[in-house]
Amino acid sequence: MNNTLLECVPNFSEGQNMQIIKQITDQIESVEGVQLLDVDPGKATNRTVVTFVGNPDAVIEAAFLAIKKAAELIDMSKHKGEHPRFGATDVCPLVPISGITMDEAAEYARKLGKRVGEELQIPVYLYEHAASKPERKNLASVRAGEYEGLPQKLQNPDWLPDFGPANFTHIVAKTGAIAIGARDFLIAYNINLNTTSVRRANAIAFDVREAGRVIRQGNPITGEIIRDQNGEPLRKPGALKSVKAIGWYIEEYGIAQISMNLTNISVTPIHIAFDEVCQSAQERGIRVTGSEIVGLVPLKAMLDAGKYFLQKQQRSLGISEQEIINIAVKSLGLNDITPFNPNKKIIEYVLRANKPDETKLASMTLTQFANETASESPAPGGGSVSAYVGALGISLATMVANLSSHKRGWDERWEFFSQLAEQGQTLKDQLLFMVDEDTRAFNRILDAVRLPKQTEAEKQARTTAIELATQYATQTPFKVMQLALQSMAIIREMAMHGNPNSVSDAGVGAYCALAAVKGAYLNVCINAKDLSDKQFAQNITAQAQQILNQAHQTEQEINTLVWKLMNNNPNS
Repeated sequence: MNNTLLECVPNFSEGQNMQIIKQITDQIESVEGVQLLDVDPGKATNRTVVTFVGNPDAVIEAAFLAIKKAAELIDMSKHKGEHPRFGATDVCPLVPISGITMDEAAEYARKLGKRVGEELQIPVYLYEHAASKPERKNLASVRAGEYEGLPQKLQNPDWLPDFGPANFTHIVAKTGAIAIGARDFLIAYNINLNTTSVRRANAIAFDVREAGRVIRQGNPITGEIIRDQNGEPLRKPGALKSVKAIGWYIEEYGIAQISMNLTNISVTPIHIAFDEVCQSAQERGIRVTGSEIVGLVPLKAMLDAGKYFLQKQQRSLGISEQEIINIAVKSLGLNDITPFNPNKKIIEYVLRANKPDETKLASMTLTQFANETASESPAPGGGSVSAYVGALGISLATMVANLSSHKRGWDERWEFFSQLAEQGQTLKDQLLFMVDEDTRAFNRILDAVRLPKQTEAEKQARTTAIELATQYATQTPFKVMQLALQSMAIIREMAMHGNPNSVSDAGVGAYCALAAVKGAYLNVCINAKDLSDKQFAQNITAQAQQILNQAHQTEQEINTLVWKLMNNNPNS
């Protein structure tokens, strides 16, 4: 899989027979260059959302094969489900992930639509960024009337399909139609209510969705709809932009839900949608019991949610990524109906799980890391150990910041400590990355040394590769020195302003940071001496010496302060 990634999220009108779904996803996985990320069936909706990514041409091929297989296996004339639908493959959006523009994704959607219409004889409607007409951008408009309304829709000159047959053939009677488009990343999000009333759930949905509700004369439910001069219904907008929502009853769970599509999470993120529904529900005497994410969610959306709820509690944001995600899961009630597994629901984690492990050392237990270091292998060596010691030093300072952020009587200072703890977490993560990066840098030298050297050209290429790899192996511990020195600024703040009962921890952090700088300095020097580019070697060792001097001075200042505070604080 290359750096150009296109995501496809087809929705199939089958959520009960997993043998059918398996046959469809087998088609997707048969295409080289495609990675199946998620299969999310819903029994009550009788619908399955599938997510896969890959290079664009492979994605289009996989999507076509899946649509073809769904057309063979799913009979829409017999389909029943809570979710709006009008085809066996109801909707097939393409989402640009990296290295591809929205315009390019839309062109791929048209290419796929043309092939589906011509080869499979399924009516195809293009929507969102691929739409052929402005009135077809909105999926709800394209799908209006659903499967049951298709015979009339196909006869309407305004709703002729973009590709495929414009009549209700025996093939179409079985397959229905399909909407194919290109869109931004969308989160399908359902919020659970402690009611079985669809009418009340819809009332909440109308409160929050961007389209709001139609305005009526007199009675807001049965009154005559007020229309504008063009005959269009007047609407009272809902509270949330870029949100589509309806209420429905899920027999499988025995509850009503607000089913939402968050079409732009930079405008309305998950946590804002959740809180707005909570407020609307409470005003109507209804409680939100939890929520569920259908398909995958970006890591940033979960981190933003966790930090949002931490801020509401006036708690430090400088905790680990895992802890922040746990806060988001608990606050949003994502375990209310089915367990939320971050490794299977967060898109970056799913992608990472299928890549070679790049954090072999950093993911080890303490015992495993010590045993690996003590083994006969030359790596990990002093560079990795220096980075790890530096990570421990800033971790101690981050701990002091977090403890200080909720110290009794210091409530007004929580943001100050939270900001420092966040900075500490970032430095900790960077230093942990360098633990493995130092070993990778060492392996680059070994790879260069093993290059062939039979011909003059091969010898020259090998010499150049060794020099570049050695330069990188020198820059890597130099980066550790820089990070460890940066961490000292936070350690000093914690010694000066942190919880006085933890001042000794700040002192230990300073010792660790200095050890990281000194250890990494040794590695800079030993690698620099093998460089042919003596000017490069001289410059980097001179800069490293300056960092070392500054680290010595800063550590002395910190621990002079630490000892003074310890002697004045009997609880230290």
